Amino acid sequence: MAKVAPEGLITALDIGSSKVSAMIAQKGDGGELIVLGTGQRESRGVKRGYIADMATTEAAVREAVEQAERIAGINIENVWVGFSAGGLVSDVAEVEFELGGHRVEQQDIDALLAAGRNSIDPQGRMVLHAQPALYTLDGLTGVKTPLGLHADRLGVHIHVVAADGSPVRNLDLCVRSAHLEVKSIIASPVATGLACLSDEEREPGRRAGRDGGGDHQRVAVRRRHAGRADVDPDRCAGHYRRHRQRVRHAAAECRADEVLPRIGQCLPRDNHDMIPVMPISAEDGAGEGAQITKAQLIGVIRQRLEHQMGEVRNALTKLKFEGPVGRQVVLTGGGAELKGVADYAQQALGRSVRIGRPRGLTALPEAHGGPAFATLAGLAFYAATNPIDLRGLAPQLDDGAPTKGHGHGPQVDSGGTRELLRVSRVLALFRLEQAVTLVHTD
Repeated sequence: MAKVAPEGLITALDIGSSKVSAMIAQKGDGGELIVLGTGQRESRGVKRGYIADMATTEAAVREAVEQAERIAGINIENVWVGFSAGGLVSDVAEVEFELGGHRVEQQDIDALLAAGRNSIDPQGRMVLHAQPALYTLDGLTGVKTPLGLHADRLGVHIHVVAADGSPVRNLDLCVRSAHLEVKSIIASPVATGLACLSDEEREPGRRAGRDGGGDHQRVAVRRRHAGRADVDPDRCAGHYRRHRQRVRHAAAECRADEVLPRIGQCLPRDNHDMIPVMPISAEDGAGEGAQITKAQLIGVIRQRLEHQMGEVRNALTKLKFEGPVGRQVVLTGGGAELKGVADYAQQALGRSVRIGRPRGLTALPEAHGGPAFATLAGLAFYAATNPIDLRGLAPQLDDGAPTKGHGHGPQVDSGGTRELLRVSRVLALFRLEQAVTLVHTD
């Protein structure tokens, strides 16, 4: 009989277009995350990251979580859920206050963050994240902890990730229908970066992309926080099930998205090995014993990759990640297991490329240690750190005076009120309409 979950337990749930996976982890005495159990089921009710069949998806969620519970020997009640559907948009808002040269106190930071919360305008969307990405002192950016420093002006850059409300509500309803409490819904690109990027790679200019089973996402890393999060479900080259007619000869008695990473390659070579195939559907009319050469399969894969890398190049150019900026590309997801994909991407993009795998987890099963499970691991890391989110702050009054419980602002004029210098939206809800660079491919 499974025991009740202890305090500090973390359960991550990643509902993708090709698989539903769950992970139960717990913080160790040294702060490390120890994996207690994992579960996985095929996803049949999700298309392009959207819930298309509530009952089928709910059943997959139940089975994946129950499998993880059996391995861990623990019953869980709540989960941290990843959101990977289209419609994710990103924005950075800047708020700056006049301090008059005195030392920064905690009350100043609290009031600044409260004012930043009031500056958020999701424009009808649902806010998933509103986190302080970095602080500024007298125009100097990249300040991690301004507390105790002197400054004339104190500012903060707030990273806001929002999504269309209906897909998020459907995801929430599906999980709750499986009798699980939703602790929080996390944008999958944000979680993926936490799992795959080292501390050095979380510096400005690093690009992280996720190319999933039914979605296509990218993250630009800004000052150790995800600065932009993009999703393009319609341009995903990794969702091989959507292109079965193009890869029908690769379906050797199983789904194309399972076959390609095992027998496909990206780099050209003279390979005439024969591959037995089965028809995708009855109307295909392929008879038993049909075969194609491995070279033919490679040609199909290369065609898709050429299109995808073109989208990546366009996205990097649009985001001004050129020259010495953004030289590192990290590929994650099941599609990143495709043989030779990192070398191919490096040649196509002219940048350093590596495969991103979950790191920093103790007792992670080998089967879940690949790039396909980067988002799942990232959700656990996000839950463990539980970063500051401005949505949890109480609203601030219009005159700049914080509400009770959030301290007081510095007195810089005769009226005792703080002068708000700037509240600017510097990225105006940047839509992610191209391909990715921390690339997740299921």
